[in-house]
Amino acid sequence: MALHQVIQRVLLIGAEIKSLPPTAEPRAPAALLPLIQSVADSHRRFDERAVHFGHRYRSGFWAIYLLSAAAVLFGVMPMALGWDSASHALHPYAGMWAVGEVMIIGTVSAIYWLGHRRDWQAQWLRARTTAELSWYLPMLAPLLDFTAPAEEPNWYLRVFDPGQHLRGADDVAALCAQNEPLARKLLATAWSDFEFIASYAQWTIDILEQQRHYHFRVAGKQHALRHRVHILNSVLFALTAVGALLHLLVHTLWLSLVTMFFPALGSSLHGALAQSEAYRLGTTSARLVAELEGAILRIREAMAEQASAGDVQGIKASIEAAIALILEEHQDWHLLVRPHNLPLA
Repeated sequence: MALHQVIQRVLLIGAEIKSLPPTAEPRAPAALLPLIQSVADSHRRFDERAVHFGHRYRSGFWAIYLLSAAAVLFGVMPMALGWDSASHALHPYAGMWAVGEVMIIGTVSAIYWLGHRRDWQAQWLRARTTAELSWYLPMLAPLLDFTAPAEEPNWYLRVFDPGQHLRGADDVAALCAQNEPLARKLLATAWSDFEFIASYAQWTIDILEQQRHYHFRVAGKQHALRHRVHILNSVLFALTAVGALLHLLVHTLWLSLVTMFFPALGSSLHGALAQSEAYRLGTTSARLVAELEGAILRIREAMAEQASAGDVQGIKASIEAAIALILEEHQDWHLLVRPHNLPLA
């Protein structure tokens, strides 16, 4: 488990995060299974890379913020313990706290330097984009017009307007070109097969349901995390205020520790939460729960219309709109995260 996951799990101890009832496992149409297997290795490779750099980046900024608060603690501890006084028995060891503070600052600097030099954030965004786009290739493939020559290798560009996809996905274009002959062979007559049409539409619905469940849980988790950090910061602020008032009556160095470290810890928690964009991620996920439900409903309506009138264009259009919704969500996430590189707190 990565550091940022451990920290969030600790912060969420006792919090109740709701989930939607489980859904059936998506079953892909038989005609798409060879294509799914063909892109599976590439998707797995990019997904593992995205997970790796995502853990590095998110653990990095949580570590930087919390270690910054720890540096404040190490700086004030000799004074709070009285070790800074020449008459104290442990005065010769007071320098250990300074050494510890320097080591913490050095660790923060090293994380910041490594994160920028190895570009953890950009590597994460790039790999996550490629993984997401490669994952949806089998769902996108039936929407292509395989009767026309392939002038553009990237399938997303052939289905959507240029503004609706994420550019710079050269690996996805190469994967599309690699699987073009297989897709043409598998899907040449797919839309004349009513069993394929029904299976493809239902498979798409099941995958969208999985996404809806995922975003429902993300929205709940981000809300719980914001609420828990808000409570902790309120407690830290109250203790700081009490400590400041008591300092007027009682002169003790431990109150100085309270009034210096607690605000630093509260600021670090707030900064890490802001860096993670918990509010906007939670709000976006909550909105997507409703929008994905609407996309599923439109596909079901198109299935019913196709069953009665035999028109497949409604199914194509509804699935295309659903994929466009997913792409727009990923684009929004990309634009949301990109400006927030590792801070030097």
